[in-house]
Amino acid sequence: MSIQRNLNLCHEGWPRSKWTLKKPRSTGLLDFVRRDGDKRRPMAVSVKICGITEARALDAALGAGADFIGFAFHPGSPRYLPYDRAADLAARARGRTRTVALLVEPDDDMVARAIAAVQPDFLQLHGSESPERLAALRSRFGHPLIKALALADAADLASIARYEPLADMFLFDARPPAGASRPGGHGIAFDWRLLRHQRVGRPWLLAGGLTADNVAEALSVSGAPGVDVSSGVETAPGIKDPQRIRAFIAAARGVLPNLVEQGSSA
Repeated sequence: MSIQRNLNLCHEGWPRSKWTLKKPRSTGLLDFVRRDGDKRRPMAVSVKICGITEARALDAALGAGADFIGFAFHPGSPRYLPYDRAADLAARARGRTRTVALLVEPDDDMVARAIAAVQPDFLQLHGSESPERLAALRSRFGHPLIKALALADAADLASIARYEPLADMFLFDARPPAGASRPGGHGIAFDWRLLRHQRVGRPWLLAGGLTADNVAEALSVSGAPGVDVSSGVETAPGIKDPQRIRAFIAAARGVLPNLVEQGSSA
């Protein structure tokens, strides 16, 4: 896949009205700036529903207008998808949203199998992958990359600069509990104020402990341009609830769920 196609995919995957491409760096990667100079928030909040495992949850996310859908290929996750099931769901979503293959410290074979299965618009790296590993994956596969970074205190923000030349997008999540078998999806929030005045030269998503009840506050406090949710729209680990998905997306975009229901019944 060409660098220009990468640019187009990333640009198309983000709200269009306020973002324009800045002159690419020497690496050919993206930077986004708003025409008014404020990098904190595009006009429309972007929403990613991660860990989709079944068609009814996917259909709810698509119907509610999710911007990104994530499929988890980490065997330690309750949201893990076999490649054949992921392929079926990705085909159902193709052309209706952006798809993301979530991987944790994958080898090249795992990346190749995920790409073959879902033909994702983005690869999300949710482990301790080094900047050098991101560079190697970009060189071999050419897919836009989302790098997940775990935050707990201000010192963790220093890692952003290390990955910024290589990541097309960031996802900021809470640190997992001690001894956890997976890096994300625990329903734990971090202090959103850490990001309020942090300059990030890439689009980014806020994750960790988000629900329909707190996402509006999280957006207000952090200034995030987008959000990512998994456990916050589930009834049990790995079991997405369509109504919770719809309520979350509506809350993230400032539309009360009861107004959505009224509009659909009119």
